[in-house]
Amino acid sequence: MNPKFSVAISYGEDLGYVEYDDENKKVVVVLANEEGRQKAEKFLSTAHEIKIPHETLLDFTAEKIYPQSSVEDLKIALTRLWENTGVHVDWSRPVDYVKAHPHY
Repeated sequence: MNPKFSVAISYGEDLGYVEYDDENKKVVVVLANEEGRQKAEKFLSTAHEIKIPHETLLDFTAEKIYPQSSVEDLKIALTRLWENTGVHVDWSRPVDYVKAHPHY
């Protein structure tokens, strides 16, 4: 059994997290700020065409990314979350800390 992938997020004064349930192919956004939660949920439940890098810095191809289809697709979509929603992905913040302290 694989542990669920989780990453910390923040919006305004609120901390939260995104969790991926691989078994059910579902993304869950936990964030007290309703506006931020809704923006993140909408973005992470929608397919996106994202340019993916390959061999060089100039070698990109546009690929359809479905955030709920796999952890890999979710991680790619998360790299675009901030610019599309204002919800920041706190890659280095421990999720256990966020669960215990959901505010700054």
